Amino acid sequence: MSEKIHEVVIVGSGPAGYTAGIYAARAQLEPILYEGSVTAGGALMNTTEVENFPGFTDGVMGPDLMDSMRKQAKRFGTTLVTDDIVEMSLDGEIKVLVDGSGNTLKAKSVILATGSAYKEIGLENEKRLSGRGVSWCATCDGFFFREQVIAVVGGGDSAMEEATFLTKFASKVVVIHRRDTLRASKIMAERAQANPKIEFLWNTDVIDVLGADKVTGLKLRNTVDGTESERDFTGLFVAIGHLPRNELIKGQIELDAEGYVKVEGRSTRTNLKGVFACGDLVDHTYRQAITAAGSGCQAALDAQNFLMGH
Repeated sequence: MSEKIHEVVIVGSGPAGYTAGIYAARAQLEPILYEGSVTAGGALMNTTEVENFPGFTDGVMGPDLMDSMRKQAKRFGTTLVTDDIVEMSLDGEIKVLVDGSGNTLKAKSVILATGSAYKEIGLENEKRLSGRGVSWCATCDGFFFREQVIAVVGGGDSAMEEATFLTKFASKVVVIHRRDTLRASKIMAERAQANPKIEFLWNTDVIDVLGADKVTGLKLRNTVDGTESERDFTGLFVAIGHLPRNELIKGQIELDAEGYVKVEGRSTRTNLKGVFACGDLVDHTYRQAITAAGSGCQAALDAQNFLMGH
């Protein structure tokens, strides 16, 4: 264990973590940022063009945006560690963290920016056929479905983005949604509905994924009359939302009923002194790159004010 006590350790990257790093480094706090061994850059690493991040008139690719934020954090003095934090003890005055390489760190404050993970439908065969036709990331796996008929489950912006992207490869994309209207923003919905390669299957639930070694079809149930049917597909992309990555903090940090971290008012302060949370870990309302970046800024400023008072 290093005897050095760091001013702040940031757990997680993405827009929230990297922005927290930029602000904490500019405040001379010498932040250590654990960006993740696999998930460095967060969810935007799996997106294509981001059209609504301010300052990019013609849009910017998600990975490029994260690379720019990462370099900016590093430029101001953030120490970036491409590893995971696997254990945290946050209730004491000095926080103790252990990383995936077995290193132990001490810190006066911690900023949690662990983000969220893809939500699963919850079917046994969905898990079994993961990587064999079932995916949660169109930009990762769309290439493998050239000239095939594939399904996208969901009705939000993520589902519309996935479906639209997949039309570059698939012969047809069928969007399966359990309601008769989309939750997606108007511009994303209209773009998908205008695409001749996209078909919509309304008021429908996926109740099973069919196939022995790979996906061959889906078993469906109509949510209005309860009738069941089967339809052939070679791929299933699940885009039904996200779950906060709270595994390391359960039992330490106060969470709401959905598992998101509770914070005080408009701040990023948690129920533990010196622990701050930002990004998708606290936000189940807006879930945008710009709001995540903004909360990362808040977390760094809250941490700075906390450290000045101690």
